[in-house]
Amino acid sequence: MTGARGSAAPKAAKVPQRGATGGRIAVPFEDNRLLTHVLGEYDAHLAMIEERLDIGAHAHGNIITLTGDAARLEMARNVLLALYERAVKGQPIGPGDVDGLIRHARSGAPQQDGMAQIRTRRRIVTARTPMQSSYIRALERTDLVFGVGPAGTGKTYLAVAFAASCLERGIVDRIILSRPAVEAGERLGFLPGDMREKVDPYLRPLYDALDDVLPPEKVERDLETGIIEIAPLAFMRGRTLSNACVILDEAQNTTSMQMKMFLTRLGEGSKMIVTGDPSQIDLPPGQKSGLVEAVALLDGVKGIEPIHFTGADVVRRDLVARIVEAYDNAPAQPDVGGRDRTR
Repeated sequence: MTGARGSAAPKAAKVPQRGATGGRIAVPFEDNRLLTHVLGEYDAHLAMIEERLDIGAHAHGNIITLTGDAARLEMARNVLLALYERAVKGQPIGPGDVDGLIRHARSGAPQQDGMAQIRTRRRIVTARTPMQSSYIRALERTDLVFGVGPAGTGKTYLAVAFAASCLERGIVDRIILSRPAVEAGERLGFLPGDMREKVDPYLRPLYDALDDVLPPEKVERDLETGIIEIAPLAFMRGRTLSNACVILDEAQNTTSMQMKMFLTRLGEGSKMIVTGDPSQIDLPPGQKSGLVEAVALLDGVKGIEPIHFTGADVVRRDLVARIVEAYDNAPAQPDVGGRDRTR
């Protein structure tokens, strides 16, 4: 309880209370059963809205009372109404969904335009930042998209989810996953097993994403039949990839020649998604990244869209975002070979 103002008040009363200044609005809801999904277990979702928007929020029956700055109250109202709409549609609501709606609300993006989605048989994947929404919409309308930015921004996961959606909708006949296997050279021969066993460790993030958006048994069956294909970058030369959704991950570790070779594989009826983080280039010193070069060279070319993620788009967890920010703000420090290892 907040004490009365004045000299007799205890020190604790002088600490500003969340939502103590500004206005007050009441947000009513029709169905209390649905409202429990909106609030989350032990009102965890409401607490997240309260903390992230720096407002007061209290649930009484079917009414949520919000107090604080007027602009932030409107953001909170929009988030709550959007969550309720998800509950009405029977869509699951988790902390990530709440986080995404808060990010969109704070960005000022119109709500109807702010939450792009990818639908697969197993789940609905909803954008959690405005840039993720731009990425999903670019994937829908464009045949070649570059997703460039730091770890944890969802660029690879969304690419795989989109590819799975295209396969289920019959837009493409197959999915092709590619990745530089070992730094720049792709020296696979020393690894034991067949080709899939050789590259499995490098493609594990792509498999994890596939298993999350498609039934695992379907993933395994499609891998066996070739509907989902693992194609190491070194083995792509000479192919024309038609009626496929083709993903090149970790593209910052391609050379200029490899990137040109890959991009020119695009055939009729196909979509190509190239993802990578220019701050994590593992090429030898003096070797130009094919991703960085391609994004610069192809800027403004019709039919190609680059989407640039930043640390603000990191959705893995807040700590990851702070780690990315710390590295981005650190002064460049060359390694023993003279290469800039900060970026």
